[in-house]
Amino acid sequence: MNSIDIDVIRTALHWLDQGHRVVLGTVVRTWGSAPRPPGSLMIIRDDGQVAGSVSGGCIEDDLITRVARGELALRRPEVTVYGTTAEEVRRFGLPCGGTVQIVLEPLGTQSQLRELLVDIERHQRVQRRLDLQTGLVRLTPATEGDRIAFDGSSLITVHGPRLRLLIIGGGQLSRYLASMAVMLDYQVTVCEPREEYHEGWGAMAGVTLSTVMPDDLVLAMNLDHNSAVVAVTHDPKLDDLALMEALRTPAFYVGALGSRHNNAGRRERLLQFDVSPEEAAQLRGPVGLNLGALTPPEIAMSIVAEMTALRRGVDLGQPLGNWSASQTVCATAAAA
Repeated sequence: MNSIDIDVIRTALHWLDQGHRVVLGTVVRTWGSAPRPPGSLMIIRDDGQVAGSVSGGCIEDDLITRVARGELALRRPEVTVYGTTAEEVRRFGLPCGGTVQIVLEPLGTQSQLRELLVDIERHQRVQRRLDLQTGLVRLTPATEGDRIAFDGSSLITVHGPRLRLLIIGGGQLSRYLASMAVMLDYQVTVCEPREEYHEGWGAMAGVTLSTVMPDDLVLAMNLDHNSAVVAVTHDPKLDDLALMEALRTPAFYVGALGSRHNNAGRRERLLQFDVSPEEAAQLRGPVGLNLGALTPPEIAMSIVAEMTALRRGVDLGQPLGNWSASQTVCATAAAA
């Protein structure tokens, strides 16, 4: 769940504490060219105030009017669809062929938003199941990647940190890297089988320490396209174990600390463990952007900067100056 969605939940709780009636809208399905993806959230207050968006402005006004009149989700959750006819597409300005299905939920104590927010702020991943017949909500730990599921009778959404970072090694650099990643909403796991590096990790919020061997942990975490892996131990017995499994996953970033020479040797070793040449070529090593970093905090910053650039689709083969302010504004608007 990104920070925009967290703000929606906080705002909803604030409005409820003020005594307002609040309805939560969640995009559950889209067909054709839709302005907002499934999982997008919006809240509507009884006096017409809103936060979040389900269509980028196409249907919000109509939803506000219908909720204020008590026509939608007055007592129980219900489903509404926009864009089922050509007239609706024209009326609401939806993109060509776009159709949006939304679940509207009247919020209250049964919605468990306060409990959900507590879990999110603890950097925990939570599955929220809404029963459309009763309006009751059940929260359980989420063990899978991001997903939204709707079968007509229940709505399942997953909340909490969407991004995951696995750090191999628990040394000084790892502490800076973990701290920066937590600030960027990553759920961080540090893999460190060596006991001498365990001190202090238990006190770092948003970070889990694992003593499982790296290859076993990579397999157990079931890394997805929102996952990143960084190996920083300088010990091939640990780093290579993680990398040979991580490079076979959909993880968007797999990197290893070390010089160009050392990483060239690492790629050669990985080829001996049934890692394909194409997979070995995906290894980011030396890890991090070339910022002239020397100290552990600077190196950690260069790593999270490279991770961010790759996640945002920046072409790292071009000078970073080519990523102009106007491009940043456009990318931010597109993600909003």
